[in-house]
Amino acid sequence: MASGIVNIWAGAPEDVGPTVAALEARFPGRFLLGLGASHAPIVQNYARPYSQMVAYLDALDALVVPVPPERRVLAALGPCMLQLASERAAGAYPYFVPVEHTMRARGILGPGTLLAPGVTVVLETEAARARELARAHAATYLNLPNYANNLRTFGYSDDDIGGGGSDRLIDAVIPWGDIATVAGRIREHHDAGANHVSIEVIADEQGLPLAQYREIAHSLLGA
Repeated sequence: MASGIVNIWAGAPEDVGPTVAALEARFPGRFLLGLGASHAPIVQNYARPYSQMVAYLDALDALVVPVPPERRVLAALGPCMLQLASERAAGAYPYFVPVEHTMRARGILGPGTLLAPGVTVVLETEAARARELARAHAATYLNLPNYANNLRTFGYSDDDIGGGGSDRLIDAVIPWGDIATVAGRIREHHDAGANHVSIEVIADEQGLPLAQYREIAHSLLGA
């Protein structure tokens, strides 16, 4: 089980560390601590997120019972944070990224580091409805500078990012279609270097769409 994601501006190391240690004592090797630097519109006095992450990791290392690097993963998007994830954590958990980011991240992390992108999908074959659901989900992330700036590095313009996201951007970041199409798009991240893909399903129904998660699992596992 992985936490995704502890906001380093809100969860103090002296609180997080003992909680992780308690989980490790009860369930050895089964918990992975996700850490993220959050976003300027959300955090007061947001400044120098990379330096803040370095200081946070230093504090975890200095605890009486440290959180070892192999038990933590960073919500990394840019090259500097990805490099930090390769040096001081088990790896990276990027989110809201196209498959090109997974390929670039693998190049930065190297072959032996965990890369687990989070991918949101929509099991809907009607294009207008699928993109409507995807845009409703994407609205929050497209208004956060870290995500928007990351997409710009892959050639997406302000026109792509504005207005809820162009079709090109939405289709690249939030796969949609029938089960075979969506499973194929998830496999693209694996082919690009992901060790694991964390899947989030957006659906019309209220509550957790368990049936759709099971469909995807069945398709991906070939059961």
